[in-house]
Amino acid sequence: FQLESVGMRSLIKEMQPTSLADIVALVALYRPGPLGSGMVEDYIARKHRRKEVEYLHPTLEPILAETHGIILYQEQVMQIASDLAGFSLGQADLLRRAMGKKKPEVIAAQREQFMAGAAGKGIPADAAGRIFDLMAHFAGYGFNKSHSAAYALVAYQTAYLKANYPVEYMAALISSVMENTDKVALYIEECRRMGIEILPPDINESMVDFSVIGGKIRFGLAAVKNVGRGAIENIIATRKEGGNFVSLTDFCRRVDLRVVNKKVLESLIKCGAFGSLGLFRARMLAGLDEILETAQRYQQEKLSGQHSLLELLGPDKESQEDKLPQVPEFAADRLLALEKETVGLYISGHPLAPYSQFLREHTVSSKELQELGDGDRVILGGILVTGKQILTRKGEPMLFATLEDLTGTVEVVIFPRLFSENRSLLVEDTCLLIEGMVNWQETEVKVIADRISALESQRQGKGAKALYLRLPSREEAALDQVFALLRQYPGSNPVYIYFRKERALHQVPDHLAVELRGELVEALESCLGRGEVAVKEGPRSGPGRR
Repeated sequence: FQLESVGMRSLIKEMQPTSLADIVALVALYRPGPLGSGMVEDYIARKHRRKEVEYLHPTLEPILAETHGIILYQEQVMQIASDLAGFSLGQADLLRRAMGKKKPEVIAAQREQFMAGAAGKGIPADAAGRIFDLMAHFAGYGFNKSHSAAYALVAYQTAYLKANYPVEYMAALISSVMENTDKVALYIEECRRMGIEILPPDINESMVDFSVIGGKIRFGLAAVKNVGRGAIENIIATRKEGGNFVSLTDFCRRVDLRVVNKKVLESLIKCGAFGSLGLFRARMLAGLDEILETAQRYQQEKLSGQHSLLELLGPDKESQEDKLPQVPEFAADRLLALEKETVGLYISGHPLAPYSQFLREHTVSSKELQELGDGDRVILGGILVTGKQILTRKGEPMLFATLEDLTGTVEVVIFPRLFSENRSLLVEDTCLLIEGMVNWQETEVKVIADRISALESQRQGKGAKALYLRLPSREEAALDQVFALLRQYPGSNPVYIYFRKERALHQVPDHLAVELRGELVEALESCLGRGEVAVKEGPRSGPGRR
């Protein structure tokens, strides 16, 4: 989890780690202090030999060589104090803590001790003073290496599993977060991106957790609402003992209906767990009461010994057949709604599936939103799942809406004027495009909406295409290469560059407008990395996608 955020993945591309030590450094670097100090850019430049690594004294090289001359870990501060000034480990730890908490009076006393110790080791006073100042500067950003190493090792192991056993790894990962619907949806979308097929719950194949079947992932029954572990264990044991279920009637006759009750059965039907039997969900729900009544009578007779010898030999084919009302199947959107009701997400499809490419090119996902700063402008695309209407102090209605996309959900705040103008659109299960501003409140992110439109109408609309690029900063060495590539494809399509460090989107000069061709996009992706280049409509009144 330490390395899965959008920002961290971007940093990994820039650093291009080649060892476990690089991953340990990544974990230590990806924190507010180092990110805002220029330390990350300095580290990457030194690693790739774009900047020379220098040491204030030869004694520092064995301590700092691993981190290219930068004091990155708290342990390095302690080792420098020990090796260069003769501090004991206890004294070195006191120094580390004083520097980390920036206590001037304590640091001043420690400086005298450090200078005296360094002199005793033959280190010149000016070099010792500069080394101490360097330690004091970086100690505020230093991270515990053992913590970084623990996270890095887990990241490396899980990355290995994902690369070499992707289906098994993703099945285990989803099983570990089954109670967090947003994470389940996020990881299922990742599976689809990886080409791993997700199979719906199935009474004849599903286990408790998500499982691997024939290179695909089968939904676990524990992910279905209202289906408890006792019911699941009874279903699996019954299946193991008597073989696969052949009909709804057969299922109801064989399982323990005291545990697998009507509520459980309704959830299993709604989520599609009986789909392999080839029966319509509408017919099963319509005929469930009658089948349950017959099955309960059958089980009672069996317990009281009223079955004939012929019946004890096994059920005949006719007795296993379902006698269901002839009603039409639910519409596709109703089937998806039933899946969402019982599993918390869509399984067989998604209302946003027809818009997936449009959303990737034109909007920020709810997952990417976590990487943006307060006040950043964004465009979101999703389906309105809930809306809570309240009155302001002036008595005007406004709305707190929950918008769901393919990676999760986000709360959108819609103030009175905008709410009044768009009431007809703000209906549950409507697909919307929302423009607005990121609003962080402590650890929660929301979007303050200032424009709302129907997603379908926006998708059908045509606009001038633009090229969007993302770079870490203006100082990035790749910027010159980017401009050189742009000059090779002169045209009329505008180019925008988003600099992460500034959190700002800039349009490049008009003379660098381009002709959008596949070769240009491929060359830019080769230079900047996949995911850093996008082609979409130019913004109407400001940056939409960051």
